[in-house]
Amino acid sequence: MKKVLIINGGQNFGHSGGKYNQTITENTMEVLKKFENVEVKVTNVDEGYNKNEEVQKFVWADYIIYHTPIWWFQLPNGLKKYIDEVFTAGHAKGIYMSDGRTSDNPEINYGTGGMLGGRKYIVTTSWNAPETAFTLPGEFFNETSVDNGPLFGFHRMNAFVSLEKMESFHFHDVEKNANIERDMKFYREHLTSVFEKELKPQLV
Repeated sequence: MKKVLIINGGQNFGHSGGKYNQTITENTMEVLKKFENVEVKVTNVDEGYNKNEEVQKFVWADYIIYHTPIWWFQLPNGLKKYIDEVFTAGHAKGIYMSDGRTSDNPEINYGTGGMLGGRKYIVTTSWNAPETAFTLPGEFFNETSVDNGPLFGFHRMNAFVSLEKMESFHFHDVEKNANIERDMKFYREHLTSVFEKELKPQLV
């Protein structure tokens, strides 16, 4: 039995009602139901949480799936607060022990003190920006991808606690040119492919 923690970082704030990431979360659960050997827990950050219980969920999980909108090129404030509180509460309790360095040689081994080794994560993001803003010469993000640009710190954060990255999925142009049915279809296919590869040894 493999265990999956889904973290829905969508929230009701300003003109955002969090519905898009709730839809992504529901589609994730739909895909995971195909795999009989998977147990799922879901945290909807906007509904509140107990930071110590969330630490235990990270320790429990084999896979973490983050769903987040991107606001002003960063994580929304609710999800950032969740990470700050939960990861801090997880110090020496299963998330990280230290920054990995020793006083004998503090110049090396930074970021090697994580405690979540053997676990993996995947992230989805949702953007107003079109995909072409990241890929076309002269466009806003200077041909820098979501993962290597806005999410660079997010991925390093997960590496710091020893989580291994799986292939991300990014939803673009969700305000001015949304095609929810098409995009969810592509996402379900992506997630199915990822977990078929991950769970193949257990499938019968």
